[in-house]
Amino acid sequence: MAFRLPAQLATVPSNGHSHQLAAVPAASSSLSWRRNLVPHLPLFSPSPPSSVSGTGKCYLRPAVSCNAASAAAANLAPGTPVRPTSVLVVGATGTLGRQVVRRALDEGYEVRCLVRPRPAPADFLRDWGATVVNADLSRPETIPATLVGIHTVIDCATGRPEEPIKTVDWEGKVALIQCAKAMGVQKYVFYSIHNCDKHPEVPLMEIKYCTEKFLKDSGLPHITIRLCGFMQGLIGQYAVPILEEKSVWGTDAPTRIAYMDTQDIARLTFIALRNDQIIGKLLTFAGPRAWTTQEVIALCERLAGQDANVTTVPVSVLRFTRQLTRFFEWTNDVADRLAFSEVLSSDTVFSVPMAETYSLLGVDQKEIGSLEKYLQDYFTNILKKLKDLKAQSKQTDIYF
Repeated sequence: MAFRLPAQLATVPSNGHSHQLAAVPAASSSLSWRRNLVPHLPLFSPSPPSSVSGTGKCYLRPAVSCNAASAAAANLAPGTPVRPTSVLVVGATGTLGRQVVRRALDEGYEVRCLVRPRPAPADFLRDWGATVVNADLSRPETIPATLVGIHTVIDCATGRPEEPIKTVDWEGKVALIQCAKAMGVQKYVFYSIHNCDKHPEVPLMEIKYCTEKFLKDSGLPHITIRLCGFMQGLIGQYAVPILEEKSVWGTDAPTRIAYMDTQDIARLTFIALRNDQIIGKLLTFAGPRAWTTQEVIALCERLAGQDANVTTVPVSVLRFTRQLTRFFEWTNDVADRLAFSEVLSSDTVFSVPMAETYSLLGVDQKEIGSLEKYLQDYFTNILKKLKDLKAQSKQTDIYF
């Protein structure tokens, strides 16, 4: 995949200044993220084998080839300096993206948000004080204008559930990174997934790993941050269904995930950005403790004061469903997402020791919120609101 920046683009920031851009040639290297019927191979393979020797068996395993060459700009002239406080947040309306925007504004950054055109405009971002620009990672020609005058890109974007995974998470990210390089962006933050390098059978995780490598090869000053899980995601998955007495879906697997509050993730991100010694490093953020699904449900039940209606889905059913959906072309994307669910439902621990990271960032681990405190605050606030609503309804009742 390669693209050319529009020749009419007026200014391009580079090395802290904007410049006149005569032409930016497309990246010369070819890029691919492809799946083939190949034997077990290293994740990054230059090309799929023409034949299979040995056992004669083939397995569904992605073979990835990705490489990056620096996009070069020609005929540059000095221009207006780019402020180090100018930040572009990509995926600003998402669970993590909105917390990154909020934190950046609170710390005095000038925030521009790249948001896809949508029926409901992102007015809350404007109300906070951010600038909103419409662009789409699946349309590379819309990207360059969003980067004019930008010092730092924080990439929180991910594809929508109804989209093929590769559209935004691979092709869109490649276009964004190529363009950021060509436009002279000074820092790039990429959020990835913990252990993505250990699960090439999961398309989303393999794409994340491939994007990590592509970003590193691009030469952009960057920070890659791998994440384990968001506390915010547990509200809709467990807390709300329990309060509404609806079914809570879980698995019988002993997976453990160290959830982190996205507000803490955003705060640590900006601490890392201000530390030049961290540029080029791979960090992993994890919460204070790793939890199983059963433990999270039990915690929600205790805080809500009521039992959950739990429906358990065996991991074997996920595996069978995934294999079944692979038989049909129109269900391949469903199979891809089920593969991720299967990993999250296996005997896996999504957590890492954080002492070294806290020391590197100069952060006291006591400042990092726990899942118990997060859910306790949520249930306390919600139950209080429900109690107030009931009290108000009694006051307005009219009896005949």
